[in-house]
Amino acid sequence: MNRDSGFAGLGVSPFFIERLAERGITAPVEIQRRVIPRLFAGEHVLFSSPTGTGKTFAYLIPVFQKLMESTVDAGPKALILAPTYELCSQIKGEAEFLLSGFAAFKTGLLIGSAAMGRQIETLKKDRPRLLVGNPGRVLQLVRMGKLRLTGLDFLVLDEADRLTADELYGDTRELVSLIPSTPQVAACSATLPPSCRERLLPLMGEGNSIAAEETHENEILRDKIEHWAFFCEERDKIGLLRSFLAALHSRKAAAGRLLVFTGRGAQVGNIVSKLQYHGIPALGLYGDMDKRMRKQAMDDFRRGRAAVLVASDLAARGLDIPDISHIIALDTAEDPDAYIHRAGRTARAGKRGIMATFGDEGEMRRLARLEKKLGIVVYPKELYEGKVCAPVISGI
Repeated sequence: MNRDSGFAGLGVSPFFIERLAERGITAPVEIQRRVIPRLFAGEHVLFSSPTGTGKTFAYLIPVFQKLMESTVDAGPKALILAPTYELCSQIKGEAEFLLSGFAAFKTGLLIGSAAMGRQIETLKKDRPRLLVGNPGRVLQLVRMGKLRLTGLDFLVLDEADRLTADELYGDTRELVSLIPSTPQVAACSATLPPSCRERLLPLMGEGNSIAAEETHENEILRDKIEHWAFFCEERDKIGLLRSFLAALHSRKAAAGRLLVFTGRGAQVGNIVSKLQYHGIPALGLYGDMDKRMRKQAMDDFRRGRAAVLVASDLAARGLDIPDISHIIALDTAEDPDAYIHRAGRTARAGKRGIMATFGDEGEMRRLARLEKKLGIVVYPKELYEGKVCAPVISGI
C-alpha cells in the first residue's frame, strides 16, 4: 500500500475525506492505516494504540461507510459499547460529526444515568442505525424486549480493557451472547493486557489481533511526558497540591488545564471543597455523578471556567480534553496500565506534558517498580521557595 496515498488510498470515500478535512485532518495516522483496510475487508480486529492517536475514527469510518453502502432498512446495525457516560457521549459526538449531512443515519445514546423512558421512545421513533451505550443499560433494554439486535452487523468494544474487567465483564459477555447474528467485531483500548485479550478473543470469534507497536507507546511516555515524584505523607497531600498549584500559577509561562487523580472516588468532593475554600477554582468528577452535573462540570472545565478538575480513575475513563498540561496523581497507580491511562490524558496530539505523583514511602517504592516496568525516568521533585525543583541534599 502506498503510504503517501492518504485516506483515499485506504478506501475512504470522498464524503468522509471532506468531513475529516473540516477538522484539519488530511492524512491518516499509523493506527488508522493499519486498522481501516482490515475493517473494510470484513475482518474482526483487536487493536491498541496510545490515548489520543485516532482510534475512534479508525473504526467509525469503515463502519459507517459500509453501512451507507448497504440497502438495509433502518434499525440497529452497529453497536458501540463503552464503559462510561463521558466516553459514550464523546463517541456519539464524533459519530454525529462524521454523519453531518447524512440525515438518514440516526444515532442513539443508551446510558444508565439517563431516563430509560426517553431512550425507549428514541428507539421506537427514530429507529437509529448506530447505538452507543454502556453494557448494563443496553443489556437491560434487551432483557425488557425494548431493543432487538437481530440485524446487527457491527459490534465495537471501546476501552475493551475496562469492559472486560471484573466489574463489567459479566454484562459485556452476556450481552454479546444475546446477539443472534454474527456481527463484525472491533475492540480497542490504549492498553490490552494479556488478561483482557484472554477474555476478548472468545467474544470476537476468529479474529486478527493488531497492536500498535509497544515502542510507540513507550516513546510517548518517555519523550513527550516528564515524570515527577513528590514525597508526601497522606495527611499532607492536599496542602502540597495547593502549594503545587500556586507554584505553577506563579510561573511566567502559565500552565494549561490540570487533571488531579485520586484512587478513592469518595474523596473527590472533599478535595474540591478544600481547594475552593482557598480560592482555587476546581471542579470534581466521580463515577456515580448525576449526568447533568457531570456534563456541566465538563463544559465548565473545557471552557476554562476552572483550571483544575479532580477525578476518580473510573470517572476519568475516556476523557478527551485538549491542552491538559499537568496530571497530578494523589496516589500511585496500582499497575502499569493504570499509570498509562492516567498519564495519557496529557501530551496529546504531539504536545508535551507532565505527570506528577504524590506519595509516601510505600507509594514511592511502588512508583519505582512502575518506572522500571515502563522504561521511564521519574525525577524526584520538591517545592522550595514557591518553585518546583530537584531535592536539596544537605551536606553537599
